[in-house]
Amino acid sequence: MIKPDLTMPLPETIGGTVHFVGIGGSGMSGIAKLFLDAGHRVTGSDRSANAATAALEAAGATVAIGHAAANVPAEAAALVYTGALWPDNPEYLEAVRRGIPVLHRSQALAWLVRGARVVAVAGAHGKTTSTGMIVAALAHAGRNPSYVNGGVIQGLGASAAYGDPGLWVIEADESDGSFLLYDTAVALVTNVDADHLDHYGTHEAFDEAFVAFVERAREHVVVGADDAGARRILGALRLAPLVQGTRSRLPERAGGESKGITTFGESADADVRVRDVAETGPVAFTIAHAGEQFRVRLRVPGRHNAINAAGAFAVLRRLGLAPEEAVAGLESFEGTGRRFELRGTVDGVRVYDDYAHHPTEVAAALAQARSVLEPGARLIAVHQPHLYSRTRMMAGEFAETYERLADHTVVLDVYGAREDPEPGVTGALVADRFADAGRVDFLPDWQEAADRVGAVVRPGDIVMTLSCGDVYRIIPQLIASIRAAADEAT
Repeated sequence: MIKPDLTMPLPETIGGTVHFVGIGGSGMSGIAKLFLDAGHRVTGSDRSANAATAALEAAGATVAIGHAAANVPAEAAALVYTGALWPDNPEYLEAVRRGIPVLHRSQALAWLVRGARVVAVAGAHGKTTSTGMIVAALAHAGRNPSYVNGGVIQGLGASAAYGDPGLWVIEADESDGSFLLYDTAVALVTNVDADHLDHYGTHEAFDEAFVAFVERAREHVVVGADDAGARRILGALRLAPLVQGTRSRLPERAGGESKGITTFGESADADVRVRDVAETGPVAFTIAHAGEQFRVRLRVPGRHNAINAAGAFAVLRRLGLAPEEAVAGLESFEGTGRRFELRGTVDGVRVYDDYAHHPTEVAAALAQARSVLEPGARLIAVHQPHLYSRTRMMAGEFAETYERLADHTVVLDVYGAREDPEPGVTGALVADRFADAGRVDFLPDWQEAADRVGAVVRPGDIVMTLSCGDVYRIIPQLIASIRAAADEAT
């Protein structure tokens, strides 16, 4: 893959065509659409056509299938790429040869949001849902923010949209340090759980990046109070010790500005405190803030979503929404794509898909599924390990989490994404760490995996695929196998 140079100055202007390599990807397609909506001519290429490329073509983009130097138009003012691109890509090499500015997608987004009031949501877990909550609530209140999210916001039908150019809400990616590119006004940190050590190398370096992210925020910082990592970041701020409270201030920055800190969560000392959580079905809870209490009932289940909503509430208040407006907006939120997304029901078995790819995220996703299980029903997990490095380092944690929270787990092979294979690193590393070998199968062949799920499930169970790889593609096979097993049983 190409390691981006995030220190490279952004172009002052991008006046011509913007060319996207890998334009059909979930992140790239959203940014490409934003450039279209902002008035740019957009071209791009991808290995194969999909729904995203079709939608972009319908919106006015020119998309080539397959990569070739000739795809880069003569008038290209910039080429945008993803971290999944390899250095020998012919379009990337052509842009370098011609001296066309080459931008990582995060740099392209940073250029697009320059000069705006930016709300940046970061954290190891929960940032896609938290971003979606903020955007949905703002839209419900009649605001029209521009936004970029890591998943489609249900109810709005998009992961990115160009609205008010002066207000942006973005999911800020910490995986490669690119969340430090943005001129953030309001920063939300959901939690700090060490991940992406393939990039950072050490837990300390991961923490240091979050310290820098918090210190760069110009107006306000909203931070999870329940998470030990987030508290560690606040304690490590170089500007001064933290004095907690909604009116507390970090010391003045250059120019005389100061910024406040708001904490949120179930902790007794949280500024926005979550209380009285009811987890059966869609989660309901009370938000206590500034001497007032507000009862909230979300449309999505899971205790972790009550916490996410509290962080979003703090941001919305900072953006000027009244408490009642913020609560109504949060209650309008319908969820995001690939976050506990129901993909089908067959023979009384519900099949969900979730993006969870870290043990903490997996634990939250499985707990969310258990909160809607009928008595006596079981939870069957299909785990696709993501990244060889993460699988090698966290195999034991994954095994413990699945064995504790799922009734049976089928493990697929590793989705390598941006990494080359590592000798001896397969999904078997996870399966072999189960204490009870009877509750897990390592089946790298997808049809065998689907058939095993079909043999295990019974009516009322939930089947859940988990990974940020392409595990969602197995869902048609799962549904077919469940149906075939049910037909055979009758």
